[in-house]
Amino acid sequence: MYGWTGNILHIDLTKKSSRVESPGLNVLNRYVGGKGFGGKFLRQCATLPWDHPDMVICIFTGPLTGTISPTSGRAHILSKSPLTGLVGDSSVGGKLATRLKRAGWDGIVIKGESRTPLGITIKDDSIEFKDARGLWGLDINAVHEKIRPGTSSILAIGPAAENGVRFASITVDRHFAAGRSGLGLCLARKKIKYILVDGTGRTKIKDHEKLKQAREDILRLTAASPALMGQFGFTCLGTGAVYDLMDNRRMMPTDNFRRTFFEHAPGLNAAAYAKTYAPKKHGCLGCHILCKKIGKKNGKKITMPEFETMSHFTALIGCMDTDLVIKANERCNHFGMDTISVASTLACRREITGIDYTKESLLSLLNDIAFGRGEGKDLALGAKLYAEKMGKPEAAMAVKGLELPAYDPRGALGMALGYALSTRGGCHLRAYPISHEIFRKPVATNRFSFSGKARIIKIAEDLNTVVDSLIACKFTFFAAGLEEYAMAYEAVTGIETSAQDLLLKGERIYYNERIINALNNFDARDDDLPDRFFTKPGSGTNNINIPPVNRDAFLSARKKYYSIRGLTTNGLPEKDKAESLGLIWNNL
Repeated sequence: MYGWTGNILHIDLTKKSSRVESPGLNVLNRYVGGKGFGGKFLRQCATLPWDHPDMVICIFTGPLTGTISPTSGRAHILSKSPLTGLVGDSSVGGKLATRLKRAGWDGIVIKGESRTPLGITIKDDSIEFKDARGLWGLDINAVHEKIRPGTSSILAIGPAAENGVRFASITVDRHFAAGRSGLGLCLARKKIKYILVDGTGRTKIKDHEKLKQAREDILRLTAASPALMGQFGFTCLGTGAVYDLMDNRRMMPTDNFRRTFFEHAPGLNAAAYAKTYAPKKHGCLGCHILCKKIGKKNGKKITMPEFETMSHFTALIGCMDTDLVIKANERCNHFGMDTISVASTLACRREITGIDYTKESLLSLLNDIAFGRGEGKDLALGAKLYAEKMGKPEAAMAVKGLELPAYDPRGALGMALGYALSTRGGCHLRAYPISHEIFRKPVATNRFSFSGKARIIKIAEDLNTVVDSLIACKFTFFAAGLEEYAMAYEAVTGIETSAQDLLLKGERIYYNERIINALNNFDARDDDLPDRFFTKPGSGTNNINIPPVNRDAFLSARKKYYSIRGLTTNGLPEKDKAESLGLIWNNL
């Protein structure tokens, strides 16, 4: 067998036992890896509550993991989200995926729950359960200092997860976060403090020469991309490169999405951080883009904030201090909290209470959220539940319970549709329409029109889904396409594959997620946006008008999407469509 190891590790925490599942090649090729296999196993327990002992949490690699295929070093983690009740998943960098593959595993499926905190160590086919009671309560850095993982990869949770924060994250190798969906809380519920992974194996490749050709094609295309490798691209400035761009396009979520322009942005951009912290290029194992930036100040290493964190901890909550953003980001990383969700919830609080933040009050609230103290206990519920508790549900800028990231949908109508339809909730990465609406890749589309967007969103969802299953990084697709990755997939696995074949796999995996969400009573009522976007304009200029989203046009585009996706007019999966994709059907 090539590409895959052919082995999935099942761990039962209740019994402190493990077993091996070895799916056949047809199953591996059908679900690919990553998000595909995570969804396959989540489907089997889809209607259970997120905190039920039999609810699974899945960690998967892909067939390209451990090869020279560019950007293949990411892992995908999936369970039911405690924040939304939807499919909850997150892609994460670091060494985790590569180390897991070297250990001989395509993925891990964990169920059950431990009575006491534990760690799991995986070294090739050796699985050990470690007493972690002495680590419970420690932050991410302290866990690293205690464990000292060396060349192994370590996945860990912080005190936020232990204290029930709905948007608790999982940290990999200290600097990489599986941030969205509250997956850290899923691990905490099972009493898993950390997982340590290492291995000595290698991924078997069918055709080394063809893989080298695919790699060279991808590297050539990305090298020519200004968005990736240019002077102001991700390699030089990190994801913060888009900070000025979003503000100039009048798409910067400001004051909890009440405005779309932040006049202080020019002094808070990626260049401002570069000047103060002189960050160096870092990235996921085997990645050539190196968008992760780690700086230094007073001899201390500091992880630079990603774009969403830069934006939400400034414009969204009304702060104008890069040092505060660094400290807030650092605190969230140490405690294990998603920066998008926590900043959005704090913006919601600011709108409701009318109280601005000082440096001291903001950092104090982050502590209170992580440790469940005072007002922090309510804020730890996330923006939607917090706003409802405060009697101001309209102040929560979330879709299906997941707080919105840093792109205002009034300035990009494909993003408006993508947010509403996402199977994860308020997510920019399911369809990532910014690629064509702002970066104009692979082709430019009119950001102020819904024309053609229903079909584009559907295709992009399928594409990004299979990318999260192969696994590769979405940033590569600013330059390369599925044709190059189909060649890489074929070279690695030996299975004849076209770009269209990969899209079909993505469609199957995404439709499975729609079924999972439908089984949890999500329908067209949930495929919507906060009213604010339909009733209030953004902050325009003489040259750029940012009107409210036209609701009739939005509903028309959503209706077209349902038809193209093979859903009912109420957004529910259809039996014939599911079966045509080879999916098991549940009566909905």
